[in-house]
Amino acid sequence: MRILDLHPWDVEPAEARAIQARLAERVVLEDAVALAAVRTVAGIDNGYVKSEGGTVAYAAVVVLSFPELEPIETAVTSRPVAFPYVPGLLSFREAPAVLAACAALRTEPDVLLCDGQGYAHPRRFGLACHLGLLLDRPAVGCAKSRLVGAFEEPQRVFGAQAPLVDRGEVVGAAVRTRPRRAPLFVSPGHKLSVASAVALALACCRGGAFAPVPTGLAHEAVTAHARGG
Repeated sequence: MRILDLHPWDVEPAEARAIQARLAERVVLEDAVALAAVRTVAGIDNGYVKSEGGTVAYAAVVVLSFPELEPIETAVTSRPVAFPYVPGLLSFREAPAVLAACAALRTEPDVLLCDGQGYAHPRRFGLACHLGLLLDRPAVGCAKSRLVGAFEEPQRVFGAQAPLVDRGEVVGAAVRTRPRRAPLFVSPGHKLSVASAVALALACCRGGAFAPVPTGLAHEAVTAHARGG
């Protein structure tokens, strides 16, 4: 996959925030692809292993057919972590390993599903936005926890949703993927609307699992790789 060179990575947190603010202006929240036209989706997840030599980031990208969700290809890579842990700047720790995994793919997915935030971010530039711009692909953030915004609890039935609102703007949705669990927080990353991001995330859910299948498989792959499996 082609990766755009949009900024340096060896930066301090203050410069990283400035990069986020600048690139956030380039995020597109309109649909570049219809759900019916999507043929492949990629799930993305990260993991970390600490050792005496430092922290290593592992990333997995799993490409699946859509809507069948049959696995096509998996790429897993690791990179030493150079950027410190700073809330709101996690993509500067995670993206280098993810991009290395994406560069190893033979299949170019139509849409990216990231285990992380998208537009629902303090500077409107979470991991899904960052990767969406760098890879010039529609992207969705599927986060297990809320970073910003307020919402009303959606009904406890699959597919129920409620707007996630931050500073008067709808930045995503709280989506019920498992009736007895807290909602999944879905937000567009790039080239998708909130409604389409939610529809795609729900279309990728199967068998009562909390996470969409693509990010769930990516989590399994990165966990196994980090453990040496």
